[in-house]
Amino acid sequence: MPEPLPESLKTSSKQSDRDRHFRTDHLNADLKKRSIRGGAVTLVAQACKFTLQMGSTVILARLLAPQDYGLVGMVTAVTGFVALFKDMGLSMATIQKAEINHRQISNLFWVNIFVSLLLTLVTCAIAPVVAVFYNEPRLTLITIVSAIGFLFGGLTVQHQALLNRQMRFTALAAIDIVAMGFGVVSALVLAWYGAGYWALVVMQIAIAIGQMGGAWLLCSWRPSLPKRHANIRELLTFGSHLTGFNVINYFARNLDNILIGRSWGAGQLGLYAKAYGLLLLPLQQINAPITAVAIPSLSRLQADPQQFRNYYLKAVSLVTFLTLPLVILSIAISEEVVTLILGSQWREASFLFRFLGVAAIFQPLCNTAGWLYIATGKTDRMLKWGVFASSLTVVSFFIGLPYGARGVALCYAVAMLLQVYPCMYYATRGLEITTSDLFSAIAQSLVAALIAGLATIGIKFALNPILPVWGIAIACTLVMAGLYVAIVFYLFGKKSFYLSFLREFKQRR
Repeated sequence: MPEPLPESLKTSSKQSDRDRHFRTDHLNADLKKRSIRGGAVTLVAQACKFTLQMGSTVILARLLAPQDYGLVGMVTAVTGFVALFKDMGLSMATIQKAEINHRQISNLFWVNIFVSLLLTLVTCAIAPVVAVFYNEPRLTLITIVSAIGFLFGGLTVQHQALLNRQMRFTALAAIDIVAMGFGVVSALVLAWYGAGYWALVVMQIAIAIGQMGGAWLLCSWRPSLPKRHANIRELLTFGSHLTGFNVINYFARNLDNILIGRSWGAGQLGLYAKAYGLLLLPLQQINAPITAVAIPSLSRLQADPQQFRNYYLKAVSLVTFLTLPLVILSIAISEEVVTLILGSQWREASFLFRFLGVAAIFQPLCNTAGWLYIATGKTDRMLKWGVFASSLTVVSFFIGLPYGARGVALCYAVAMLLQVYPCMYYATRGLEITTSDLFSAIAQSLVAALIAGLATIGIKFALNPILPVWGIAIACTLVMAGLYVAIVFYLFGKKSFYLSFLREFKQRR
């Protein structure tokens, strides 16, 4: 019978097992391959999530009324704001920090738990205020039930952050897909049996439960009791600046929902919120996976400015190559998109969809500014920019509000276009990246998308008397995609550049 291990060796083995969750030196030697592999896995996961989201949207839009979405949208504008404090920016602090240890992560875990519990109690307490504000009694119970999700979210933050830090994108993808599937199935069952807006409320809670269970199952790290002198002040400062930006940004991005709901009612808000969500849905499928890979990768490269620059510009080029034609196409065939996906009763949302599409043209590019702030640890500058940009956005909402949801959407689009250059100039200041570099990275994709978009609009008007809605949508999509790819690949000679991404995905599949 073998002799038991000495206590010193047992302690050393446990310490080594713990440390594997925090070390990142093994990632640097193979960062490019891990990024490519991670990007491929995350893109596949996003495709699965997109299918679930789009399928559930198509079905739920026919089982539920615009007022159901409007009621939940009123609550989401409030609970979503409160939820920003659940994370406290500490997940990104865990990912970005070059060196971190078990004691620090454990303390951050308990901070997240305490904050989540506090947010749950606060949200329940303000539920009657939300109902009075909107003059809608049903919102009290909707707000209280929605608050339950905060508890599960707080239990998930650090486990997901550790998986992200270790670039375990397959595990993260599996968690997201299973959790979303659980939420979608729950919503569809409830909607089918006439639960109305409760289907949307339960879906979010079910997703939070699925994410918590998956994170604890696939990340074997377990927290210890909080300890003093863990030296987490720097992490809390990083997180507080990031949270401050998120709070200000969220307020600016959701004030339109609050103002429209209060001034114009649930019907107008339902149309506006659904148009905005429908536009962002495909963009998120592109931005989310690239962001999930880019931030940890750039964080590992922050000590090498030239590699940092090259990696960032390639990522920006890929983001704009994928998103620009999608946004331009959405603007060109807004009526067909809304009618096919949501149904003819949502036709009025197509005008809002078009205006918001203008705002979304450069939004993916501006989102990459956050990569730079987070990866370099400069979340204090991120907060300062948030104050400036949000002020401009809020002013645009009040200018457009007297003209209803359409006025708000149009003024928001103008405000977003005015922010593009100062946003990227401020984010790249002090780095090896210039605004000229950014323009070079996106110029060809932008020109190609605009040319293909104009051709698509011409095809749409030519086919309008001949084909049904679905036929016009298919024809326009094929024209847009074919002409865009032809211009970028052959006229601008970028075929080998973009196909290299595909070849590397296949090699690392």
